[in-house]
Amino acid sequence: MTIMSESEAPLRLLILGAHPDDAEYSAGGLAALYRSLGYVVRMVSATNGEAGHHKTYGPKLVERRKLEAAAAAAVIGAEHEVGDERDGRLWNTEELRERLIRAIRTFRPDLVLSHRPQDYHPDHRSLGQAVVDAAYLLTVPAICPDVPHLTKMPVFGAMFDRFTRPCPFEPTVVIDIAPVWDKKLAMLESHESQFFEWLPYNMGMPAIPFNKEQRRKFLDKWMREMATSTRPSLESAIKRIYGRDMCDKVQLVEAFEISQYAHEPDRDLLHRLFPMMPKQPY
Repeated sequence: MTIMSESEAPLRLLILGAHPDDAEYSAGGLAALYRSLGYVVRMVSATNGEAGHHKTYGPKLVERRKLEAAAAAAVIGAEHEVGDERDGRLWNTEELRERLIRAIRTFRPDLVLSHRPQDYHPDHRSLGQAVVDAAYLLTVPAICPDVPHLTKMPVFGAMFDRFTRPCPFEPTVVIDIAPVWDKKLAMLESHESQFFEWLPYNMGMPAIPFNKEQRRKFLDKWMREMATSTRPSLESAIKRIYGRDMCDKVQLVEAFEISQYAHEPDRDLLHRLFPMMPKQPY
């Protein structure tokens, strides 16, 4: 397998989520930082999002969520795609794997992010496993011969989750997203059907305010509370990467676990893919 060499071309980030808001929720900060550096970002939802609401289902919701995904991508100037797999019914099939192979080969990313196969949602698990299964086959000419195979394997990574069985998330990379926090909030805010309707309903939250400014404050508070609750599990990684002196200053983060099933980057390549991390041994 050929190791990628450093190039003048902008880096290319592909985020594969199961649903139209997954990329923004788990990697929106990284996406915004990539775009601020002039890099190329593509956010893909494998499913059409048709089941993600308590009042609206099917084609009407699909259309709404496509518009929301487009609005979220426009916040940072990213590419986006909403697939046609059925929400809540995603399976790791040969067809899905070959779609992923074609999509990755066509985009030719430097870094691919998706869910871990250990995640809570069946769609997340199915997509995460399908992405792992697709990785090696990207380099095999006989698989999907209609799209040229890759001779340079991308780096693959998993987005953060809290689940520990059968194995816990192990953060390779933790990035400080405080500089782009407002951008991430604006992306999530674009997914109105999710963050102001479906998820609060599903989580048993009280009524959500209608005023736009109040909604932004509600979302900011909610996401900061989420960040605070997950940070203890990342504490040792933050100390390792940022040092003990800086650790307490790094509060709003995203974390990623680099996969063993594709190209495993050395320290220099990892810093090239995540240039917002401090350049010190870790």
